[in-house]
Amino acid sequence: MEEEIITLTVAGEWDGFRLDSYLAEVLPFSRSYIQKLIKSEKIRIGGNFITKTKVPVRLNDQIEVIVPPPENMEILPENLELDILYEDEELLVVNKPKGMVVHPAAGHTSHTLVNGLLYHCQGHLSGINGVLRPGIVHRIDKDTTGALVVCKTDRAHQSLAEQLSVHSITRKYNAIACHNFTAEEGTVDAPIGRHPVQRKKMAVVTEEKGGRRAVTHYRVLSHLNRQYNHIECELETGRTHQIRVHMAHIQHPILGDTVYGAKSSKVLSGPDGRMINISSLQGQTLHARTLGFTHPVTNQYIEVEAPLPPYFVDLLKTLEK
Repeated sequence: MEEEIITLTVAGEWDGFRLDSYLAEVLPFSRSYIQKLIKSEKIRIGGNFITKTKVPVRLNDQIEVIVPPPENMEILPENLELDILYEDEELLVVNKPKGMVVHPAAGHTSHTLVNGLLYHCQGHLSGINGVLRPGIVHRIDKDTTGALVVCKTDRAHQSLAEQLSVHSITRKYNAIACHNFTAEEGTVDAPIGRHPVQRKKMAVVTEEKGGRRAVTHYRVLSHLNRQYNHIECELETGRTHQIRVHMAHIQHPILGDTVYGAKSSKVLSGPDGRMINISSLQGQTLHARTLGFTHPVTNQYIEVEAPLPPYFVDLLKTLEK
């Protein structure tokens, strides 16, 4: 594979940002990887190579990022503690914890769910998605918890992928949303695509500008107080960051989501007396609770539920006060 050159023009909102911070926000790369590219003289501003990470970018700067071809990564099995909710010879459903990345990527090749699956399944995973994503049919974000189906065989993978494509899989999420709802239930039908400026983010954009149809059904499970609500969201489609983008779009961002919601510094008293800092929740309060699908071999409908994680339960008790 040949190296790729990405060309960017700095918009006004980024004027004065450090080069590495700016690129880490608008490109799908980590800040450490960006810094590595800078030190390797792979980034140019106005045709000149930059070697310092703290160089500020300016409005209308023309930046070229030279991305070398990916290195072959060796993904090793790791004996990680996995919470298995269901398992048979064809597939398994795992309850993914907060902070765990689903599959390896550049600069992050260990302690992922895939590393743990390779050890648990002794390498017997579907190979359709290649060596980096064996058995992975769908994914959930690093800081989202809950049920994720993994395929051991190619026939299971093909079946589940088909069910995903026709939206026949049941996927229900629990979340804590900000601001009180005026309606107890509703539907958000708004296309989602890559953010026009910040490439790491998704946004509601028209289909003419690359958006794909996205539908989320939601209902209020309980009003915690005037500021927060415990809600259930059911996916009809499955776009990247769909629930987070849709809820922010209707002015009810997910609590703790510092990407699509406001950064909060509020401190609340927990049920055991300890203090909970909202800004340190380690991401969005979003949990994939229910996952239902037709078994690829028996054709029986299977529905698996992942219990709410302890942090989520504690937060509900706190907010109910």
